[in-house]
Amino acid sequence: MRILRVAALAAGGLLLMGQVVPAQAHGGSSYRWELTPTGTTAQFRGLAAVSKDVAWVGGSAGTVLRTVDGGKHWQNVSPPGAEALQFRDVEAFDARRAVALTIGTGEDSRVYRTADGGKTWTETFRNTDANAFYDCIAFNDDKHGLALSDPVDGKFRIAATSDGGKSWKVQPTAGMPAALAGEFAFAASGTCLVAGHGRTAWFASGGGERPRVFRTVDGGRRWTVTDSPMASGAAAGIFSLAFRNTLFGVAVGGDFEKPTEAVKAASVTYDGGRTWKLVPADKAPKGYRSGSHFVPWSPATVVAVGPSGSDVSFDGGRSWKQFYDGSFDSVECAGHGANAGCWASGAKGAVGRLVH
Repeated sequence: MRILRVAALAAGGLLLMGQVVPAQAHGGSSYRWELTPTGTTAQFRGLAAVSKDVAWVGGSAGTVLRTVDGGKHWQNVSPPGAEALQFRDVEAFDARRAVALTIGTGEDSRVYRTADGGKTWTETFRNTDANAFYDCIAFNDDKHGLALSDPVDGKFRIAATSDGGKSWKVQPTAGMPAALAGEFAFAASGTCLVAGHGRTAWFASGGGERPRVFRTVDGGRRWTVTDSPMASGAAAGIFSLAFRNTLFGVAVGGDFEKPTEAVKAASVTYDGGRTWKLVPADKAPKGYRSGSHFVPWSPATVVAVGPSGSDVSFDGGRSWKQFYDGSFDSVECAGHGANAGCWASGAKGAVGRLVH
């Protein structure tokens, strides 16, 4: 399953590197993506937005890029010796400090850290369990973060850091509910695991008989879990979570083998993930979506992306309108006021900045 999952999620997209394609408007939305040439054909599923000017992306062939001028120029800051690895998640605190995750079984799952804008990197974690497969990382602040692995011995595994990613410790699993048969997380956009206020975090699953959402309020020591009404299966489940605060969140996903079909592809929560309400098919995103994020400039506006298009919801995920028909895998927003910005990344070196 892991081999199938990695191969399927690494499949190419529709955008051409460096091609500035006008967004296709739908439903009167003024949102559009402004593509920024990256000079590479890597697939970028790892994405970290810092502001409208600063962003990091990580992808295939060990590639990590950084921009500090709104995408006008991208600097190749790839860690040396990582050419055979796939970066699937990047978390950045500013233009100089970032933590990046590579995925895969055994020692292919690693964490790298830089404090000088990518000039130098330090490998701070290497998985040594042949049965573990790390999918996502997330930080509550610039010190406390978690990394999520698929189940080992029947339970999802968590590694935690309290020093900004300089060191990691695999957590005991006594407080983790048992996994379902076939259950795993999707290393599709870096948002299968998200962190909130304090020590709160959530992660989502698929692959089993039903998708689920796990929640912690103590930094990953103890977790509760709830079922989701969304689709699940060998290639289906929840691919991305986004939370505005500790109560208000959305989940998107579907079936990545059916990218143009909205198969129970979205749900919303108003109680911190304890319960979820399915978005009806006629109001859901117009296909499988792998990434999602709330925008900084509106309390109830959230954007979702996938290989068959991008959608926006102005009512907190209850209804969606497609505004772009090109391919992206990941989306992230950050910053405040005039410095706020949203970025998306995907196949063939595609990176876009949201214009609204």
